[in-house]
This record gives sequence, structure tokens and C-alpha cells, in this order.
Amino acid sequence: MQYEYTESHGAILRLRLEESTLARAFFEERGEKLLAIAWNRGPEQQVWIDEVPVIFPAGHAMTLVVSQSFRFERPAEVVLWQYNREFYCIVDHDQEVSCVGFLFYGSSASLMIRLEEADQTSLDLLLRVFREEFEERDSIQGEMLRVLLKRLIIKLTRLAKKQHTQPHTTQPALDIIRQFNLLVENNYRKLHQVQQYADLLNKSPKTLANLFALHQQDSPLQIINNRLAIEARRLLIYTEKSGSEIAWELGFEELSHFSRFFKKATGQSPSECRQEHKLLTSGSIDK
Repeated sequence: MQYEYTESHGAILRLRLEESTLARAFFEERGEKLLAIAWNRGPEQQVWIDEVPVIFPAGHAMTLVVSQSFRFERPAEVVLWQYNREFYCIVDHDQEVSCVGFLFYGSSASLMIRLEEADQTSLDLLLRVFREEFEERDSIQGEMLRVLLKRLIIKLTRLAKKQHTQPHTTQPALDIIRQFNLLVENNYRKLHQVQQYADLLNKSPKTLANLFALHQQDSPLQIINNRLAIEARRLLIYTEKSGSEIAWELGFEELSHFSRFFKKATGQSPSECRQEHKLLTSGSIDK
């Protein structure tokens, strides 16, 4: 079952539930740049994110960003909200929801959020209101749906802060971490050094390293390298671009530099990664 609301300027909000297939292939659907929130209402299952199997525990929600491809083991048990920036821009409205660089585009590509029984009851009620509002057809329907989506995002952001930050993490510290993560998301193809991001934040690299260590985050360099490796792998398995083309696209001057980086980051050479994916999709080896 799918509900959809659209506006003339390209805004999209979708609610999908009880569907037999629930998947997105980003490189085939680039025209729709949709953020997503998934809620597993059934037992533990797997979700494949960019062909990497991830455990999706029972009673959990997770976030998925625009560039991720995904598919669920048991889609009928998943509720999925999808929306684009034209419907609700989390960057422009960051003061309202404070989720950019954390709930979405954080150091964890897909943040898992545990939902206690009371939280799931609350989401059930919110889901019911969403479904009712999708049935309305009047001049304020869009604003009502935006209010409901904002409430969903704020609720999950609050839960995620409790579960994924340290008790001593202050809002100013979290804001710096979020700003760094967003800068990496927007610039990883051309900026590979911590110093470059430190300059944009008017901080020293040592200050950033100490801050991330204090709050038990991946180091700034790890975050940059992880994001590069994720994109490199996507380009290797989803496109036919050559190693040289991918290296150039990701800001490496030499193919050899890119190959060494990818091997160190993933344990595979670019050619091994591509070949393994081809064997998996052809069924030649077990998934």
C-alpha cells in the first residue's frame, strides 16, 4: 500500500507499508532524491544497503539517505516514509529538527534507533494520523503532512541522541560534530584532509580530533576515508566506470593512489570488489 502527496514544484512525500517489495536502486532512480525513515514492525530481518547485508532488529527505526540503494528481507513488515528536500529540507530547517549530520548524513551511514514499547505505541498513533491526513484533499494538506513529518523526525532525533551520544555531550559539541559530518558529505570528493575541514570550521585539526575522541566518535580522518570508500564501492558495483574515471571523480590524481587507498580502507582492490559483486549477482557464490 502506498500513499503519496505531491506538489507542483516537485515536492514528494510517500508512505509505504504492507508492500510485497520495498526497494530503491539509486543509480537507476537518480531523478528522485529521497531521504527515508524505515520502521521494522516485525521480527529481526536483514536489509541490504548498497548490497551489504545489515541486521535490522525488531522494534527499531533506521534512516536512509538519498544516495543509498536498499532492499528489505521482509518488506511487508516495514513502514517506510520517503520525502525529498522540496517537501521538507532538513538543512534549511535545521534549527527546527537538529538532525542534519546526525540522524541523516552522520558518521554512521544508516543510524539504528531502538524503539521501546511506548515509542512504538506513539509511532502507531502517528502512523494512523499520517494515513488519515493522506486521505484529506484540501489547501492545508501539505502543511499538515509537513507538521507530522517534522514530529516524526524530532521524535527519532531525541531517541537517537539518548542512544548514540555520550551523557556529557553538550549541544555545542554535537553541533560541531554535525557540521563536520555535513561538510564531509558535501565535499568529500575534493577535500580529503582534516586540515581542510578544520579551516572551514575555524578549528585546529587537533581540536577536532580531541573533540571526536572525547565523545567517542570515529576520528575526523576515519569519517572522511569511510565516506570516500563508501562512494568508491558504489561506483564500482553500480556503474561501468573505469578505475581511472572513479579515481578522478573522487579527487585522486593517480589511479595508483586510489587503488592503495581503497585496498587499505576495504581490504580489497577495486578490481576484486567489482568482481566479487559480479559473482554475487550472478549467483556464482553464496551471498
